Amino acid sequence: MDSFADRLDGAWRWWSAAIEESQEGRWVRSAVERQVMEDIKAATNTLHGGRMAPFTEDSWHARIGRIANWAGVLRLAARAGGWELQPVVGHSPTHPAGMAELLSGIYAVGEQGEMWMKEFQGGGLPPEDDVAKAEGFLTGPGSIEDLELFFYD
Repeated sequence: MDSFADRLDGAWRWWSAAIEESQEGRWVRSAVERQVMEDIKAATNTLHGGRMAPFTEDSWHARIGRIANWAGVLRLAARAGGWELQPVVGHSPTHPAGMAELLSGIYAVGEQGEMWMKEFQGGGLPPEDDVAKAEGFLTGPGSIEDLELFFYD
């Protein structure tokens, strides 16, 4: 089984590859890709009220659920756009990287949230440091929440 550290490392690599392709002009998002990204943003609103991650004052259920919600949203987004989500651990993103690679990178963290939720529902708790890292990946300055700022198209 992949460790969370492996997933997070892969997520950042795949995310970075797609952003680099866009910033270098090798990937220019289509109107559909722009709209899908707007829909993802709307569907994953963390409702943190401007607080910075980690959200330690929130319940475990809310924290893990917030991360896990990304997985379902990204699966729907991938289906809507006809992109295939790919495993990121132990794999390199294809070049030129684009929407499929971007979504796959983010999905790796959301999918981990789903695994944590199953563990939590069975009475277990994930490592708090890992949950905090996932929250930081998804929310706050320089995170997925700020994704639109990284595109120049």
